[in-house]
Amino acid sequence: MTQTIHPAPPDRPELAERDGARPGAASPTASRLRRPTWRDPRLLIGVVVIACSVALGSWAVGSASRTVPVYAAAGVLLPGDPVAAQDLRIVDVQLGPVDDGYVHADAPLPDDAVMLRALEPGELVRPSAYGSAEDLEVRSVAVPVTTGLSDRIAPGTQVDLWYVPAEDAAEGDDDAPRDPVELVSDVTVAQVDEGGGSLVAGGPVTVHTLVPVADLPTVLSAVTGEGDLAVVPRGGA
Repeated sequence: MTQTIHPAPPDRPELAERDGARPGAASPTASRLRRPTWRDPRLLIGVVVIACSVALGSWAVGSASRTVPVYAAAGVLLPGDPVAAQDLRIVDVQLGPVDDGYVHADAPLPDDAVMLRALEPGELVRPSAYGSAEDLEVRSVAVPVTTGLSDRIAPGTQVDLWYVPAEDAAEGDDDAPRDPVELVSDVTVAQVDEGGGSLVAGGPVTVHTLVPVADLPTVLSAVTGEGDLAVVPRGGA
């Protein structure tokens, strides 16, 4: 029997290079992904960011829902009225960033203080709303009214004062005003004294108004002079 011997195939390095491997080169080792540990800076930064977000959200919610007790006017408060606890009431409000703009109920009220401006019922009290009596810039003037008065005028109402000269006074003096003249605007009514008259029928009524010191000469001259005074409410009151 004849045995056929086949020669070994020649080395083909170009085939090995085509398959991505060099002759005699070791096979590359596959790298394995490692799980992040607490020492990984990226993980630490992520934890810090989440913690800050949670803390900021909690602070925002807490600040929005926080209320503080402050003083509010229980009724109409007028310039010159003494600042007393019985004339105020305590309300819980959410002030936010203007927390220091109002008088807190836990703060002691100053002694011998008076209101420097008018407050409506329920209006929150600011520190600038009261002070010493020397700081008052208005004076109470009794204005007699005989031409009728709006029944909506009451303490705390803002009004304008007008002067209507008498006819004989205007005719005797060429310099006397013949048309109604506005004496002062936007003054506060402190008191309405009806006396024995009637608001509707036009009886004598005395309206105590808080007139700025600078306007006192003009108003007092009209009050003591001849002619009529009219109290006109502002803002459609």
